[in-house]
Amino acid sequence: MSEFKLTTVEEFEAATARLLETGAKVGADAWQFRVKNQTPHCKFGEEGVCCRICTMGPCRITKKAPRGICGCDVHGIVGRNYLKFTAGGSATHSDHGREICHTLYESAADGCYKVKDPDKLIRIAKEWGIETEGKDIYDLAHEVAETGLMEYGKPFGTQRFLKRAPESQQELWEKNELAPRAIDREVSCSLHMSHMGCSSKPEALVKQAIRAGLSDGWGGSMMGTEFSDVLFGTPKPIETEANLGVMVEDNVNIVVHGHDPSLSEMICEFADDPEMIAYAKEQGAKGITVSGVCCTSNEVAMRRGIPMAGNFLQQENVVLTGACEAIVVDVQCIFPALGPLSKCFHTKFITTSPIAQMPDSEFIRFDAHTAGEKAKLIVRTAIENFKNRKPELVHIPQMKQKATVGYSTEAIVKALDGVTNSQVDELGTTKPLLECITSGVLRGAVAMVGCNNPRVRPDLAHIELMKKLVANDIIIIASGCSAQAAAKAGLMDKRAKDVCGAGLKRVCELADIPPVLHMGSCVDISRMLVLAATLAKDAGLHISQLPVVGCAPEWMSEKAVSIGNYVIGSGIDTFLGVDPYACGSSEMVEILTNGTKEWVEAAFTVEKDIEKLGDAMIAKIEEKRAALGI
Repeated sequence: MSEFKLTTVEEFEAATARLLETGAKVGADAWQFRVKNQTPHCKFGEEGVCCRICTMGPCRITKKAPRGICGCDVHGIVGRNYLKFTAGGSATHSDHGREICHTLYESAADGCYKVKDPDKLIRIAKEWGIETEGKDIYDLAHEVAETGLMEYGKPFGTQRFLKRAPESQQELWEKNELAPRAIDREVSCSLHMSHMGCSSKPEALVKQAIRAGLSDGWGGSMMGTEFSDVLFGTPKPIETEANLGVMVEDNVNIVVHGHDPSLSEMICEFADDPEMIAYAKEQGAKGITVSGVCCTSNEVAMRRGIPMAGNFLQQENVVLTGACEAIVVDVQCIFPALGPLSKCFHTKFITTSPIAQMPDSEFIRFDAHTAGEKAKLIVRTAIENFKNRKPELVHIPQMKQKATVGYSTEAIVKALDGVTNSQVDELGTTKPLLECITSGVLRGAVAMVGCNNPRVRPDLAHIELMKKLVANDIIIIASGCSAQAAAKAGLMDKRAKDVCGAGLKRVCELADIPPVLHMGSCVDISRMLVLAATLAKDAGLHISQLPVVGCAPEWMSEKAVSIGNYVIGSGIDTFLGVDPYACGSSEMVEILTNGTKEWVEAAFTVEKDIEKLGDAMIAKIEEKRAALGI
């Protein structure tokens, strides 16, 4: 076995610089250049103090003009902007979940989509009080899907999955009017509250932001996760590879990018089809390689072992290799720049969703009824494009790391069962993990999530924080682009136990796990909520008492703000490396970093210095341990 070595951010950057040289030959643009054109950023926007929600303005708050034309002060303006930002993220994640509900509703024994985890479907049905006895599995799937779809618009009640939280958390939500009602109602209510002439009181705006976030985390995202597992299989540990070196020069390279696994699963099916592989060989290729970018990549990696080409800010890099026959996208986090960039090469930029239509793309509409037919067309289109490559532009950086991915909550519990004494211990619980934490073998856990972001040095915060935390015996669960940063660096290789403290290293050896556990895509942060809730129940504690914190050091999207709101809303203190455009209001800063503790027992910490951010997380974990006397 070759000697294990982490890949550094400097090595990532050197590989990117070489790709940008290729881009320069064909006049290609890239985000690195666009950042320079957009710098310096608007200070009013950064502080959240500009308002354009009516046409009396736009207004911006200064010492000379402390109120907008309507009389709203800076605290109301920043609060409304924050709530609108959250609503956008909650709507986006939850619409992803809605699409998965619709896909489940369309599943059939002879259809494009089938039920791959019937046991999980039955468990959810029972959890929701749906009769399962004697029912055809597809009749049950349709009933569960329809019940799930009703969560979006039901006129009464709160989200069904809230019952998964410890009673203490449910009581906090009820007491403070934070329990989310219908998902669409919370998004709509957020937009109503932030309309001209409605709420301008920061406390009310932040409370609604938390409720809208919770409707995402315990509603739309959780359904997206659970029903994806039912349709495509609940993830379990699987070996894969990460970074641009997973692309294969002699093969047809198809890159899937976005968030909805309904598309990528079908692409993978047809890329494995012997007929398609034979056709690729006829066209001069040796085979077909599917790799992924962003959360779609996480989805197919954890279920199929499909390699991860990169995260958010590497999406242009896959085209710059000159070896990408097609980049196939669905929704969210897709650069409109991919259209013009692909035209500089031979790459086909294929959009598939009416929600994400872009210039300079080939639109092949994808839906549950025609999924097989359209996926086959996309794979065939990519194969036929292989001959159009320009060999002089082909350069794939030979850089990749091994990764073990697919640690769903169920998979983590199964791994813990492997280290229990079956004679005396109870199986199927998180108690072995709690015992490691109580004894001090592990100090705690960090949920590392979020995008990478050109406002900071991409991937550096994720990787450096992870290295610091695991060296201090803190285990990490990761999702989204943060997980891909870890995988690219090698922190999801089981051999990475050697960069851990003695306690975490021992746990990794006994449980046969890497120190950074891959939990999936961004909607799969809902898995982290379930894990935290289960740990709290097994320990007899509030979630807020667990030595666990959340961290998004490089976040950039509205979805990330929604996530942050539901993570603190669930009792988990959350640490950010990028300010959420709220620093222009002292009242908003005070509420977000302290005031929310009164409602949900958790709050945000914003710290742009990576070293200080890591120290603050460790200090918070130790503070929670001390409060428990462990």
